[in-house]
Amino acid sequence: MIKFAERLKELRNEKGLSQVQLSKATGLSRSALGFWEAGQRIPSAEAVATLARYFEVSADYLLGLSDD
Repeated sequence: MIKFAERLKELRNEKGLSQVQLSKATGLSRSALGFWEAGQRIPSAEAVATLARYFEVSADYLLGLSDD
């Protein structure tokens, strides 16, 4: 899940969003986003899908299974 943590943080920073702003935009908790970015917890499939839709990337990309 290291790749997920890296890509989530990278995508959030590319959009210039704080964790609080991303939380409000997606309905995911700020604390969960923090744990995921730190690689301390594993997101649910639903959370991965929510983030993939928000950032307009594939779930495979977020999970590090593909590079596009």
